[in-house]
Amino acid sequence: MTQPPAPATNDQDLTGRICIVTGAASGIGKGIATRLTADGAIVVVADLDETAARRVAAELGGDTLAVPVDISDRVSVDAMTTQVIERFGRIDVLVNNAGWDKVGPFLEQDPALWDRIIGINLYGTLHCCQSVVRVMTEQGHGTVVNIASDAARVGSSGEAVYSACKGGIVAFTKTLARESARAGITANVVCPGPADTPLFASISEDSPKLRASLERAIPLRRLAQPEDLANAVAFLASPASGYITGQTLSVSGGLTMA
Repeated sequence: MTQPPAPATNDQDLTGRICIVTGAASGIGKGIATRLTADGAIVVVADLDETAARRVAAELGGDTLAVPVDISDRVSVDAMTTQVIERFGRIDVLVNNAGWDKVGPFLEQDPALWDRIIGINLYGTLHCCQSVVRVMTEQGHGTVVNIASDAARVGSSGEAVYSACKGGIVAFTKTLARESARAGITANVVCPGPADTPLFASISEDSPKLRASLERAIPLRRLAQPEDLANAVAFLASPASGYITGQTLSVSGGLTMA
């Protein structure tokens, strides 16, 4: 069993904790990596885009490590886990943030597209959790924060398969939380609403009015910024959330209140 991190000086102090963040080279993932680093964590910037991951790691400085990973490929995921253990000796926090989607009517989609969406959004989380939580179980401690979507809770037109994946993540995380609790591991979900990210820009490029209509629908009258999601993740990654597990937190500006 590896040594746990030193006791925190306050409930939300992440000093010295080894945190993997997937999809951390841009958007919400970069926001999460930035916030966790500011809270004292040592962040592993894990991303398919190795060049961007290295750039973000350099920006964050310190002991930040960039690791290339294709979360849809189990061999790649296990290589990431091994590299982190060889470098740091333990993994305290896993944030499964990486995701991808292509918007379109369900009845018009090719099943090959489903495979890609499921491979990244659902299998990616399953691969990372099994690979890393096995390490956490041997350690006797760990924290998992899975990024889903409010599409999992209320649906989203044009994102049927993506919504199904995110719903699966919510259900999976509850089961993971039950199965891992006695090993000292917590697992929770953050569900973003519409967020101002490169992914949103790419899926809304054919609908220029989408942003304005969403801003009118959101009670707080704006899309989420990466920092909004990062704040929620930082809390769930910290000792302050130590008695919270199997829960789902929406960060949507009031758009969903499920």
